Amino acid sequence: MTLSVDNVLDAISKVIEPDLKKDLVSLGMIRDLEVEGKKVTFKIVLTTPACPFKESMRKACIRSIHENLDKEAEIDIAFDSKVTSKRVENEPMLPGVKNIVAIASGKGGVGKSTVAANLAVSLARTGARVGLLDADIYGPSVPVMFDAVDKELDAVEVNGKTKALPLERYGIFVMSIGFFVDASKALIWRGPMASAALKQLFTDVEWGELDYLLVDLPPGTGDIHLSLVQTLKLAGAVIVSTPQQVALADARKAVSMFENNSIKVKVLGMIENMSWFTPAELPQNKYFIFGKDGCKNLAKEMNVPFLGQIPLVQGVCESGDSGKPAVLNEDNPAGSYFEDAAKMLAREISVENAVKLQT
Repeated sequence: MTLSVDNVLDAISKVIEPDLKKDLVSLGMIRDLEVEGKKVTFKIVLTTPACPFKESMRKACIRSIHENLDKEAEIDIAFDSKVTSKRVENEPMLPGVKNIVAIASGKGGVGKSTVAANLAVSLARTGARVGLLDADIYGPSVPVMFDAVDKELDAVEVNGKTKALPLERYGIFVMSIGFFVDASKALIWRGPMASAALKQLFTDVEWGELDYLLVDLPPGTGDIHLSLVQTLKLAGAVIVSTPQQVALADARKAVSMFENNSIKVKVLGMIENMSWFTPAELPQNKYFIFGKDGCKNLAKEMNVPFLGQIPLVQGVCESGDSGKPAVLNEDNPAGSYFEDAAKMLAREISVENAVKLQT
């Protein structure tokens, strides 16, 4: 059979995108298709550069063309990505940011900020443009985690207004209240003052074009959280917890808060941190010192996606203290778990955006 653009498209239309459950052609994911003799070249435009199905889709396209058209066809497939968004264009606040994701926890001390930092870097390593806003007003940790203590910020004038520029570290853009206050002194602010400070971190910062902006919230379910959902349209929220029961009880409250009818923010998933302890000298051993699969089971019970488990290893703490997130250390055994969780998060955002765009 003679190859043509039309019959190649027909063959590719038999390939289904695993998450969106529609074929690649009707989803508009096939671009720059060219046919010259037996040579076929085209591009698959992914909804996120973190898509875990790249290779499976490539193989499925090749198989469909060979089986339905010509088994001797030479097929060259490239990949590109265009991160989707359910935010409308030209929104007055952060118009260049496609997806704003709250990283929250019901309880302090579960490693929420560590998870947020490593998710942000992991997403950026896939090719996405990523920002991280440290909105933990009372306990900012980004300056330490990104070796940015006492760093000076640059400023730029936008429409006659002076705005701060986020600090670029390890391929992401970071901002924190910790850049503006004395880290050695406690912030004695009432709720309205903290909420006003949070709003300034959005309005007085030039974030530019971002695929994802992760917002590291304070633990709990208070004024800061309400201010965020009232100020910005979120792509969703991620809840971080450890597997122990006292943390899970608060994680349940955090899920309930975001899904409350007066807030209605999609919980994109839960991440279980400190799932097991693995000593450096015994990397194959797992000790479930905080309980086993507690967060995983809670996610199933509450019908919330489970994004992954992160082990408790000494290197994660050391990486945070040294100002270089663990995912950047190839020898850190937790790195791959953060990367897998980031891919799952990107996947959930893409699916949720697709659902919203269809309704």
